[in-house]
Amino acid sequence: MSDPATITETLTKDHRDCDRLLSAVSLQGRKTDWPRVVRETEAFRAAMERHFRFEEEVLFPPLEQVAPLAAGPTEMMRQHHGQIRVLLDDLAAAAAAAEAADYVGISETLHFLIQQHNAKEEGILYPLADRALAGQGADLAARLAEMD
Repeated sequence: MSDPATITETLTKDHRDCDRLLSAVSLQGRKTDWPRVVRETEAFRAAMERHFRFEEEVLFPPLEQVAPLAAGPTEMMRQHHGQIRVLLDDLAAAAAAAEAADYVGISETLHFLIQQHNAKEEGILYPLADRALAGQGADLAARLAEMD
Protein backbone atom coordinates (compact mmCIF):
# COMPACT_ATOMS: atom_id res chain seq x y z
CA MET A 1 0.00 0.00 0.00
CA SER A 2 1.20 3.51 -0.71
CA ASP A 3 2.24 6.07 1.87
CA PRO A 4 -0.90 7.29 3.71
CA ALA A 5 0.41 10.86 3.37
CA THR A 6 -0.24 10.84 -0.38
CA ILE A 7 -2.98 12.98 -1.82
CA THR A 8 -4.74 9.87 -3.13
CA GLU A 9 -4.75 8.08 0.22
CA THR A 10 -5.69 11.17 2.25
CA LEU A 11 -8.53 12.34 0.02
CA THR A 12 -9.86 8.82 -0.63
CA LYS A 13 -10.09 8.35 3.14
CA ASP A 14 -11.91 11.69 3.37
CA HIS A 15 -14.32 10.50 0.66
CA ARG A 16 -15.06 7.39 2.75
CA ASP A 17 -15.64 9.53 5.85
CA CYS A 18 -18.13 11.67 3.89
CA ASP A 19 -19.74 8.51 2.48
CA ARG A 20 -20.35 7.23 6.01
CA LEU A 21 -22.02 10.53 6.92
CA LEU A 22 -24.20 10.32 3.80
CA SER A 23 -25.23 6.77 4.71
CA ALA A 24 -26.19 7.91 8.21
CA VAL A 25 -28.12 10.85 6.76
CA SER A 26 -29.95 8.58 4.33
CA LEU A 27 -30.99 6.26 7.14
CA GLN A 28 -32.09 9.14 9.39
CA GLY A 29 -34.22 10.57 6.59
CA ARG A 30 -36.39 7.47 6.78
CA LYS A 31 -37.24 8.22 10.43
CA THR A 32 -39.25 10.92 12.11
CA ASP A 33 -36.64 12.49 14.41
CA TRP A 34 -36.37 15.59 12.23
CA PRO A 35 -34.22 17.64 14.63
CA ARG A 36 -31.65 14.82 14.46
CA VAL A 37 -32.00 14.62 10.67
CA VAL A 38 -31.33 18.36 10.44
CA ARG A 39 -28.22 18.06 12.68
CA GLU A 40 -26.81 15.11 10.76
CA THR A 41 -27.55 16.77 7.44
CA GLU A 42 -25.62 19.85 8.56
CA ALA A 43 -22.69 17.67 9.70
CA PHE A 44 -22.64 15.97 6.30
CA ARG A 45 -22.89 19.29 4.49
CA ALA A 46 -20.00 20.71 6.54
CA ALA A 47 -17.81 17.69 5.79
CA MET A 48 -18.52 17.95 2.08
CA GLU A 49 -17.87 21.69 2.04
CA ARG A 50 -14.57 21.20 3.89
CA HIS A 51 -13.52 18.61 1.31
CA PHE A 52 -14.54 20.81 -1.62
CA ARG A 53 -12.77 23.85 -0.17
CA PHE A 54 -9.59 21.83 0.27
CA GLU A 55 -9.66 20.71 -3.34
CA GLU A 56 -10.62 24.10 -4.78
CA GLU A 57 -8.35 26.26 -2.61
CA VAL A 58 -5.41 24.03 -1.67
CA LEU A 59 -5.04 21.22 -4.21
CA PHE A 60 -6.26 22.43 -7.58
CA PRO A 61 -4.30 25.72 -7.88
CA PRO A 62 -0.80 24.20 -7.49
CA LEU A 63 -1.80 21.21 -9.61
CA GLU A 64 -2.96 23.50 -12.42
CA GLN A 65 0.27 25.48 -12.12
CA VAL A 66 2.61 22.49 -12.54
CA ALA A 67 0.34 20.50 -14.88
CA PRO A 68 -1.62 22.93 -17.07
CA LEU A 69 -3.48 20.05 -18.77
CA ALA A 70 -5.07 19.31 -15.38
CA ALA A 71 -7.15 22.50 -15.73
CA GLY A 72 -9.81 20.66 -17.75
CA PRO A 73 -10.37 17.90 -15.18
CA THR A 74 -10.21 20.30 -12.23
CA GLU A 75 -12.77 22.58 -13.87
CA MET A 76 -15.05 19.57 -14.37
CA MET A 77 -14.65 18.69 -10.67
CA ARG A 78 -15.54 22.29 -9.72
CA GLN A 79 -18.69 21.98 -11.82
CA HIS A 80 -19.56 18.72 -10.03
CA HIS A 81 -18.97 20.45 -6.69
CA GLY A 82 -21.48 23.12 -7.72
CA GLN A 83 -24.09 20.50 -8.64
CA ILE A 84 -23.53 18.67 -5.36
CA ARG A 85 -23.78 21.91 -3.39
CA VAL A 86 -27.19 22.62 -4.93
CA LEU A 87 -28.37 19.15 -3.91
CA LEU A 88 -26.95 19.65 -0.41
CA ASP A 89 -28.98 22.85 -0.13
CA ASP A 90 -32.07 20.97 -1.35
CA LEU A 91 -31.39 18.20 1.18
CA ALA A 92 -31.12 20.73 4.02
CA ALA A 93 -34.37 22.37 2.92
CA ALA A 94 -36.15 18.99 2.83
CA ALA A 95 -34.84 18.22 6.32
CA ALA A 96 -35.96 21.59 7.66
CA ALA A 97 -39.43 21.04 6.16
CA ALA A 98 -39.58 17.41 7.39
CA GLU A 99 -40.32 16.26 3.84
CA ALA A 100 -39.40 12.57 4.07
CA ALA A 101 -40.03 11.61 0.43
CA ASP A 102 -38.06 14.57 -0.91
CA TYR A 103 -35.29 13.96 1.59
CA VAL A 104 -34.89 10.30 0.66
CA GLY A 105 -34.99 11.04 -3.07
CA ILE A 106 -32.40 13.80 -2.81
CA SER A 107 -30.11 11.69 -0.64
CA GLU A 108 -30.29 8.87 -3.21
CA THR A 109 -29.45 11.29 -6.01
CA LEU A 110 -26.55 12.67 -3.97
CA HIS A 111 -25.24 9.17 -3.32
CA PHE A 112 -25.23 8.36 -7.04
CA LEU A 113 -23.64 11.67 -8.08
CA ILE A 114 -21.01 11.60 -5.34
CA GLN A 115 -20.00 8.02 -6.17
CA GLN A 116 -19.46 8.96 -9.83
CA HIS A 117 -17.54 12.08 -8.83
CA ASN A 118 -15.33 10.22 -6.34
CA ALA A 119 -14.50 7.52 -8.88
CA LYS A 120 -13.15 10.16 -11.28
CA GLU A 121 -11.11 11.88 -8.60
CA GLU A 122 -9.72 8.69 -7.10
CA GLY A 123 -9.00 7.02 -10.42
CA ILE A 124 -7.62 9.96 -12.39
CA LEU A 125 -7.20 13.29 -10.63
CA TYR A 126 -5.61 12.26 -7.33
CA PRO A 127 -3.00 9.95 -8.90
CA LEU A 128 -2.17 12.78 -11.34
CA ALA A 129 -1.78 15.16 -8.39
CA ASP A 130 0.49 12.68 -6.58
CA ARG A 131 2.75 12.45 -9.63
CA ALA A 132 2.71 16.15 -10.54
CA LEU A 133 3.04 17.45 -6.98
CA ALA A 134 5.37 14.75 -5.68
CA GLY A 135 7.50 17.21 -3.73
CA GLN A 136 4.48 18.93 -2.18
CA GLY A 137 1.98 16.08 -1.95
CA ALA A 138 2.49 15.11 1.68
CA ASP A 139 2.43 18.74 2.83
CA LEU A 140 -0.72 19.46 0.83
CA ALA A 141 -2.41 16.30 2.10
CA ALA A 142 -1.59 17.24 5.69
CA ARG A 143 -3.37 20.58 5.23
CA LEU A 144 -6.73 18.82 4.98
CA ALA A 145 -6.62 18.28 8.75
CA GLU A 146 -6.17 22.04 9.19
CA MET A 147 -9.34 22.94 7.29
CA ASP A 148 -12.25 24.17 9.46
